Amino acid sequence: MPQDVLDSFRLTGRTALVTGARREIGRAIALALAGVGAKLAIHHADTDEERSDAVAVVREIEQAGGTARVFGQDFAPDDAGHRLAEAVSAWSPVDILVLNASIELPEPYDAITRERFDRQIAVNLRSPLELLQGLVPPMGRRGWGRVVTIGSVQQVRPHPQMMVYAGTKAAQLNWAWNLARQFGGQGVTVNNLAPGAILTARNRVQMATEGEALAQRIPTGRLGQPGDLVGAALLLCSDAGAYINGVNLYVDGGRAIA
Repeated sequence: MPQDVLDSFRLTGRTALVTGARREIGRAIALALAGVGAKLAIHHADTDEERSDAVAVVREIEQAGGTARVFGQDFAPDDAGHRLAEAVSAWSPVDILVLNASIELPEPYDAITRERFDRQIAVNLRSPLELLQGLVPPMGRRGWGRVVTIGSVQQVRPHPQMMVYAGTKAAQLNWAWNLARQFGGQGVTVNNLAPGAILTARNRVQMATEGEALAQRIPTGRLGQPGDLVGAALLLCSDAGAYINGVNLYVDGGRAIA
């Protein structure tokens, strides 16, 4: 392959903020972006466990010769997204925003409480919106930017126990389409990367009992791993994907069409 094609994936001189980057999908994407030259802001939800994990990610990046810093911010409080945007921007202007952090609180639709509804809305929608408000317009003014929202197959195949979570992922996809229209002419692309059944700590217990049956319904015949998202993320975050805008890209082994 010609070297100039490979060079289009390089992110030297760019700064990326990956929310929820302390483990699993966020960690895999952050390490990949750092591996092609980006400076990384590693966000976590500001608990002792999450801070420790995030520090380990930064250490791994630095040991490989990269640059990274930890930023802790719980997304539930008011103005959390604005505060994170300001803190990271003071460190370095953000060129790439990967909205990965989210929570899911499974329960029957008729048992959803106001408290649990509000928490999922705050973490999955309100704080991400504030990050978009704070970081995307400056990308447009600089003439280059990448936004990748991490969605879910739940956008179109909602689980009966995840009405709120699935609804927030569908809304996030709508936002990606909206912003792609608004900022595409300013050198900013906005795309949604939708994982299928990815084996993570969040679903490990569930997949221990349901995973084999689910894998049989996936055309590739297996559950995904966090690293399976890396290739698509690098494409959407780099110049290699400069003409990809407003796309909902499934990385699900074909589950969406099964």
